Parts: sequence; C-alpha cells; structure tokens
Amino acid sequence: MDYKRTYGRLPNELREVSVAFDGLDGVDGSARFSFGETKALSSVSGPIEVRLAAEQASKATFEVIVRPLSGLSGTESKVLASALRGALLPSVILTNSPRTLVQLVAQALTPVCTSTGSLFRANPAFFAALINASSLALLNAASVPMRGVVCAAAVGRLQNSGALLADPAEEERSALDGGGAFAFLVSGAKAGGDVPQPRAELVWSSWSAAPFYEDELARATELARVGAVRVWEHMREGIARVLHRPTEANMPTFIKKELDDEKNGDIMKHLQKKKG
Repeated sequence: MDYKRTYGRLPNELREVSVAFDGLDGVDGSARFSFGETKALSSVSGPIEVRLAAEQASKATFEVIVRPLSGLSGTESKVLASALRGALLPSVILTNSPRTLVQLVAQALTPVCTSTGSLFRANPAFFAALINASSLALLNAASVPMRGVVCAAAVGRLQNSGALLADPAEEERSALDGGGAFAFLVSGAKAGGDVPQPRAELVWSSWSAAPFYEDELARATELARVGAVRVWEHMREGIARVLHRPTEANMPTFIKKELDDEKNGDIMKHLQKKKG
C-alpha cells in the first residue's frame, strides 16, 4: 500500500486514545473520549423519575439525546441518538428499575462534517467516539446494571487500492470511498491462549461501501474488533486511575474481577520484593 497515513500510522493503528471522567454537576456519571482530535462527551442520569407517558411497567425507559457542537438539535441528531441507543442497549439491564428513566446525553466536542453523504460513512470515527464516551459515562455512573461494555472503532476503505484503514482521521476522508463504525459488546475473557483476551461480540455496525463484498466486510469487522479491544484496554486503564474506582454492584463482574486481580497482583509483587 503506497498511501501514507497521517502521523505515520500503520493501517491497523488507532490515533491517540484519551479517556477522562469529567465529574459534571447534576448527573450521576460523565466521561470524555477521543480518537486524536475526534472528541465526544457523554453524561448519564438515572434511574430517575419518568414522565407518565414514557413509563414502562416492566423496565426502565432508556432515553438517548445527542447534541451538536453548536446550534440546535435537528434530524441528524435524532438519527444519531437512535443509532447510539441501539448500539448501547445490549450492554444495559433495564429490568431492575421499572417505571424509571435512564437518560444519556452525548455531545460532539469537535465539528462534524457530512458533506460527503451519510454521517456514519463520512465520519465513522466520530460515532465510534460517541459510543465509547457513552459507555464510559455508564461505567462512571455505576447506577445501571451492565452485561458488559460496548466499545467501538471505525474502519475506512481507500478508493484506489481498496485497503482498509483503522480509525480514519478527518484528513483521510477524501481518500476513502467506504467505511463505517463497528460496536462490540466486550465481556469476560475467552478461554485458551497464554494471554486471556476479552470476548468482543459485534452488536452494531454501519459499514457502507460500493461495490460491497462480504469478505471485505468480514475483514473490516475483524480490524474493528482489534481496535475495539484496544479501546477497552484504554478504558480499563482510565477506570483504574480514577480515585473512586467503579466497583459497585452494578458494574460488570468481569471488570471488578480484573481490577481486583490487578490489585492483588500488585500486593503480591510488593510482598515478594519485601521478602527478597
């Protein structure tokens, strides 16, 4: 492949990933996520009181709102909100708090350009950042039980060669003729292998390319899966760094186990060093 990526990245390399917990007032949890300069912020409130018209007898109502960087929310924001809700639903358990509301608000922190068509195709990395920020906000809130964590990564296809690129940057959009975001539900480690790897089940994708090839979609999915696992690793490091470690009962069990194992491992290393 002759194409030179921004910042000298390899085809399967993500931009710099940043995770931060902002501690916004008036919400139960909030987080910021970025791939390089592609940034998003999300907050979670709930379970809280729900409007009678939106009340559900058997589960909590999950409301997702997406706000643009500037201006008022329009049709595009509603489409994004619907897609974001669909991507996150597999991770949250809503039946524990019927007749309540869980509200998630996500916002772009960088300008989003859709001049080349569909937002999911033109800016897949932005939507991946929205998903990741929202998952982090849910983890930070720790008020909604979770089956796992939805992590996302974007993939683009080069016009001339058809080569696939992980996490295409804004500057690379003009060289692409296809792309999309892929979201995976990351849960407990798979058995086998020297180093345990988390399970990453595809739960949502927006791949769009013409012509369309099934084998290409499979390769794009696998490239995104590797990226999503890397995103999870960054999330895990960010969770471990915060003072209030989110190990409450509503956190996914595999996260608590990993953090506890890490803590116990550090203690054993300290004791062995002291003994030696």
